[in-house]
Amino acid sequence: MKTYRQLFAIREFRVLFLVQCINIGSYAVASLALGTITFAATGSPVLTALAMFGAPLMRIVGQTLFGSGSDLVRPRTALVLVFTTTMVTDLLQALPGLGWGWRFALLAVGPLITSALGGSMMALVSDILPPDGFILGRATMNIAVGGMQIVGYGVGGLLLITFTTTELFLGSAGALLVAVALLRLGLSDHPPRHAGASLVRRTREVNRSLLGSRVIRPLYLTMWVPNGLIVGCEALFVPFAGERAGYLFAVTAAGMLLGDVVVGRFLAVAVRDRLIGPLRLLLAVPYLAFFAVPSLPWAAALAFVASVGYSASLPLQERLVTHTDERARGQVFGLQGTGLMVGQALGALLGGAVASALGLGPTAAAHAMGVMAVASVVVSIALTPGLRRSRPGVDVLESAPV
Repeated sequence: MKTYRQLFAIREFRVLFLVQCINIGSYAVASLALGTITFAATGSPVLTALAMFGAPLMRIVGQTLFGSGSDLVRPRTALVLVFTTTMVTDLLQALPGLGWGWRFALLAVGPLITSALGGSMMALVSDILPPDGFILGRATMNIAVGGMQIVGYGVGGLLLITFTTTELFLGSAGALLVAVALLRLGLSDHPPRHAGASLVRRTREVNRSLLGSRVIRPLYLTMWVPNGLIVGCEALFVPFAGERAGYLFAVTAAGMLLGDVVVGRFLAVAVRDRLIGPLRLLLAVPYLAFFAVPSLPWAAALAFVASVGYSASLPLQERLVTHTDERARGQVFGLQGTGLMVGQALGALLGGAVASALGLGPTAAAHAMGVMAVASVVVSIALTPGLRRSRPGVDVLESAPV
C-alpha cells in the first residue's frame, strides 16, 4: 500500500481519520479556551501550562492499572466511551463561574479514561490496514493531528475575538457528539484483541515487559522525553506572544504536518530510519535561537522548522511494531500515547517553572524555551546508544507477553 487512494478506499480508515480530525480540532479549541481563561485570571505561566497540557498526568494512573483495556474491550465500544467522556467534560467546563478546583478535576477525567482505552484507535488502524500500509496510515493519522491543530488553534484564536470561552467549550462538545455518532455508525464491532485475562494483572505484566526491555525501553524514552521538553517550549507560547499565541500553535502544527507527509509518504523505510537522529535534533535546535528573543514572525518560522522533527516518531513506531506482539498492540500503543502525553505535561510544567524562575514577561518565556531546547538536545544524544539495539538488521526481538 503506497498511495492515499488505496488508503482511503478502506471505509473504516476513512471513519477513523474523520473522527481523529474532529477530536483534535475540538481539543485545540477547548484547550485554547481554558488556557486563555487561566492566564487572564492568574497571569501564571505554570498554571497556564497546567491548564493546557497538564491533564495527561492522570494517564499514569490509568495506564498503570487499566492499560490492557485497549486489548480487552471491543475497539468501537472503547472509542465511544473515550469520546463521550470528553464531550461531557467539555459541557461541564462551559458552566459559567465554575470553580478552579472543579475545572482541574474535569481536566483529569478524560485522560484517565483515555489511558485505559485510547490505544484502541491505533491498534484498530493496524488491524484494518495491511502490514505494508501501517506507517502510511499512521502518518496520515498524524496529518489529521497536525492539520486540525492548525485549524483548531487558528480558528480558536479567531473565535476568541467574537465568542466567549463558554461558547467555545459548547462548540467543542457539539463536534465530539458528531464524532461519537460516526464511531457508532461507521465502525464494525470488532472483537477484543485478547480475552479471559485479569485487566489489572495483564496490564501490570505487559507494562513490566515493555518497560523492562533493553530494546523497547529506549524507543519509548526517545518518543517521550525529548518531545515532551519541546512541548515545554510550546506551553510558553501564551506568555511569549499573548493573544497571538494561536498563530504559533498553528505553525507548529503545520510543521508537524509537513514532516509527517514527507517522511510517511515519500521516504523509503531505510531512509526514514536513518533520519531518526537528525530529525530528533531538528526538533530542538531551532528553539536555541529563542535565547535572542526573536520577533513573532521569526519565532513562527523557527517553530515551524522545529516541528518537522516530530516526524521522527514514525520510524520509531515502525521499530516498535517490529519488536512487539500484535496481540498486545493496543496496550503497546496505549503506553506509547500515555508516555507521550505525560512527557508533554511534565515538559509543559517544567517550561512554566523555568519561565517563572527567570521572571515574568515575553523575555523570560523566550529564554526558558532556549533552556528547554538545550535539555532536549542533551537527552536525545544520551539516548542514541540505546536506539542502536532496535535498528533494522540487529538480531534482537522481544515481544510483550500475551
